[in-house]
Amino acid sequence: MAGSLIKIDEFTISSAVSNVILGGGSSGSSGLNASIDSTYDVYMVQYLNVFMSSSGAKNRIRFTVSGSADTSANYDRASKQMYTNQAFYNSSSTNQTYIDSLGLGTTQDKSDYGTLYLFNFSNSSEYSFITREQIQTNSASEIAGIMGGAVLTVAQATDGIQFFADTGNIASGSFLLYGLAK
Repeated sequence: MAGSLIKIDEFTISSAVSNVILGGGSSGSSGLNASIDSTYDVYMVQYLNVFMSSSGAKNRIRFTVSGSADTSANYDRASKQMYTNQAFYNSSSTNQTYIDSLGLGTTQDKSDYGTLYLFNFSNSSEYSFITREQIQTNSASEIAGIMGGAVLTVAQATDGIQFFADTGNIASGSFLLYGLAK
């Protein structure tokens, strides 16, 4: 049915890992050999209850090309960040080697939840980009949200998405990749 979500890939962390790749072909964390390709125009990623292993660590994102993370300094992003314990503000960065995430507090008790929509990933003539919605909570009853987008400013086909911690590992969480049926 048009407009339906079709699950393509998923991975749940059972012990700490340095990164998670959804899609990415044989490099994917699930071992399903799933890739983001032209089967769907739009893909959706959800990550749920993601915890880092190091105090103050942040969840970061990169796109993959032939299963390997693109670490070039070509990621740009912009967002509105909303916090329960401080004022809302706009945030942006250009020419980064990753897409950064929220930073709420400095403890290991932060959990991340998010939804990403992926566009142009299989089109080698266009930039791959995402829109994102993310929520982060911690045990101090603080909540933060982010809405925005990010782009890899290189015209190339990308086949997956990588999550990693800026320091330490990802301790736990569930990651799902869906295709939006045409």
